[in-house]
Amino acid sequence: MIVCSCNVLSDRDVRETLSAQANRPSVGAIFRHMGCEAKCGRCTRNIAAIVAQQSGGLIDECSNSGDCDSCRGDTLAA
Repeated sequence: MIVCSCNVLSDRDVRETLSAQANRPSVGAIFRHMGCEAKCGRCTRNIAAIVAQQSGGLIDECSNSGDCDSCRGDTLAA
């Protein structure tokens, strides 16, 4: 399934990138590893969910401070 339309990235691409990482990377680190960058930001929540799922953790709670990947993605999408 395509998770990033701007860069045409699939969930499989993200999972393969995660398997090459030793720690839990940020969404930005995933993009950098794949040689691209977030453009509209709509995909950041889905990619963050894949990261959380792969690492066995839950998605971090947002404090609405603008510091989480979802908030930054919302800013880019606006």
